[in-house]
Order: sequence, then C-alpha cells, then structure tokens
Amino acid sequence: QVRLVESGGGSVQAGGSLRLSCAASGYTYIPNCMGWFRHVPGNDREGVATMYTGGGSTHYSDSVKGRFTISQDNAKNTVYLQMNSLKPEDTAMYYCAAYGSYGRTWYAGCLFDYWGQGTQVTVSS
Repeated sequence: QVRLVESGGGSVQAGGSLRLSCAASGYTYIPNCMGWFRHVPGNDREGVATMYTGGGSTHYSDSVKGRFTISQDNAKNTVYLQMNSLKPEDTAMYYCAAYGSYGRTWYAGCLFDYWGQGTQVTVSS
C-alpha cells in the first residue's frame, strides 16, 4: 500500500519561507515522477511542481516559478518543496502526489494516482 505523508506546513508572513516534506512508503520501485499540488476551497486543484525521478528534471507552474524548488532524497524516499518569497496568494492546502499507472490526474507529463493527506500553508500580508 503506497502511502504519502506531508509535513512542514504552517503560517508565515509574506516574504517568508517554508519547506514541505513528503515521505513515501509502500513502493516496490521509485515512482517515475512525483509532484506537489495545492487547493483553495472553491477553486480547482492547481499543479505546482513536478519532478521526474529518473533524470531529475522539473516543471513548475508559472505562479511559483523562480520561488519554489522541488527536490528529492532517494535514500529517505522523500520529496521536498522549498517555498521562498511566499505571497498571500500561496495560501492553500498543499498535497504531495506520486505516479501511478491507474491515476486520473495528468499534469506536466506525469500521471498521478497516489495522494497525501495535505498540509496547510497560510501566508499573511
């Protein structure tokens, strides 16, 4: 059973930084890609960042490009999202996601099937 557990959310003032972590377990192999999404009630879920675990290439949404960085530590089966220069509009529930061949969410060339429970990020002005 694949399990993703996020941590690192919290409240921060605009201009501040947070680092989210996503610990993955239950995989028999490293997933092809992993990513981060965010959701604000009343809005559609938004893809934020994707990492292709084989080559390490990344993709970012225009709204976070240059401010957020996705990275991985294969030894710890953990993916990170470093968020700098945070803005109030970054406030959302952030979800970690991982590739699965039966996924229904397609974003930035990755099919996502597994999701974490989410961690709240709140940025005040």
